[in-house]
Amino acid sequence: MSEYIGPDVSLKDIAICVRRDGQRIWPGKCAFDPVVIAGAVRTHAPEARQIVFETGSLSIWFFHALTAEGLPAIYIDARHGKAALDMAANKTGANDADGLAHLAKVGFFREVCVKGYDSTLVRTLVAGRDKLVRMTTELSNEICGLIKTFGLIVPGAKGRSFEAEVRRLFSD
Repeated sequence: MSEYIGPDVSLKDIAICVRRDGQRIWPGKCAFDPVVIAGAVRTHAPEARQIVFETGSLSIWFFHALTAEGLPAIYIDARHGKAALDMAANKTGANDADGLAHLAKVGFFREVCVKGYDSTLVRTLVAGRDKLVRMTTELSNEICGLIKTFGLIVPGAKGRSFEAEVRRLFSD
């Protein structure tokens, strides 16, 4: 007898549904903490076969935290899960959790490959740097546009030399 678990993830608490043999055997809630979730799963579903949850901003961390607890976590594309979960009459966390557990049992989902922490860290740092460079450029362009109104034209400069040129223009 295999058990299938569907957690509906939110920041405060998490709705969990456990299904065995097509029947809902435990709907519950617990704190959004992988150790607490693992304890609830081990208590209510000792023969857990799959824990299926949707992609989201916390998915990579959540997946690695659950697998570190020894749980069989799988995460699926949120758009695919949404299509199946939208058929429920009432849209609640508990119903979404039950729907995810049912998807796990039926196998009607597309598993998403989870990236490791190292590649995620590199991607995050590169994206953050890119965003900061774009923001700095936009801010410099905005300053140049605003002070042109007063006939002040900043020569091509970046970084500290840009700041020095703007201060020099305003001191005059």
